[in-house]
Amino acid sequence: MTDNVLAVELEGGAGGLEKALRPRGFDDYIGQREIKENLGVFVDAARQRQSALCHVLLHGPPGLGKTSLAHVVAREMDSELVVTSGPSLERQGDLAGILTGLDHGSILFIDEIHRLSPVVEENLYSAMEDFRFDVVIGDGPGARTVPITLEPFTLIGATTRTGLLTGPLRDRFGYTARLEYYDVAELRFIIERASGLLGLKIDPEATLELAQRSRGTPRIANRLLRRVRDYAEVVGEGAVDVQITRHALERLGVDPLGLDRLDLSYLEMLIRQFKGGPVGIETLAAAVGEQADTLQDVCEPYLMKLGFLQRTPRGRQATERAVEHIGADALIGEQHRLPDI
Repeated sequence: MTDNVLAVELEGGAGGLEKALRPRGFDDYIGQREIKENLGVFVDAARQRQSALCHVLLHGPPGLGKTSLAHVVAREMDSELVVTSGPSLERQGDLAGILTGLDHGSILFIDEIHRLSPVVEENLYSAMEDFRFDVVIGDGPGARTVPITLEPFTLIGATTRTGLLTGPLRDRFGYTARLEYYDVAELRFIIERASGLLGLKIDPEATLELAQRSRGTPRIANRLLRRVRDYAEVVGEGAVDVQITRHALERLGVDPLGLDRLDLSYLEMLIRQFKGGPVGIETLAAAVGEQADTLQDVCEPYLMKLGFLQRTPRGRQATERAVEHIGADALIGEQHRLPDI
């Protein structure tokens, strides 16, 4: 393990290590080529004009690098980055305190921006468009509005649920980008880079095995790499080969397609309990014992990518591929025969 990463891991734990593995610039950021190229142009243009970057909305499944991309943009702009989240901005004063403290060209990153309260969101409109924040003083007929001028700033919003964003908020972003799942080759680059930062010896076959089971998500790839490293240090001889990798991933409940215990529980409940569907998400969530939002944000995007799940007007429905993967074809009668896609 390299000295700088070791120091970060000892001082900051998993959170500190996550920051150490985060890319520092566009050249380090792997994947999302079109988005990266577009942002590079916008950053260069803003720097030439010496103005704030346009507001940016990043959306897509969790773990694809939205937060990392915000950090990269801030470094490329040589700007201060202020990080917060939608649920933490409960009152107008919370937003006012952050906005009035921003310097010229600062970047405000709001994760889970779809969870902003309506009051906070409405105050954000004028801040984004006119760099102005309106403070209401007094109550009733004597109330008056005092505008506060803000320094020009850039808002980068991140969300996994664009459908929950209101139209007025979505329309105020100058650039909207959807992050897509990574392919195996890109994930191998990410794993190799992280292994180098960790000072970890890893075989090419083990890298491929990890990439194939990371469900197209860099965050999961880095997390699995760290857990495989633990098994290699305790059960193996320190180096990561394909045998110790498979052993570790099996112990962690990650199957060859990257499905974990929650994914498999979802599919088994859908197929065995509800005969493949269709079934409503709330009913399915209650049966699995998990929040519906978690199933929608974490499980379903990847299951749909694999062709295991269909969302229909009547509810969720498993496909033949899902039935074959679970090995429950005999439980599905001809009257419940499921569609393939």
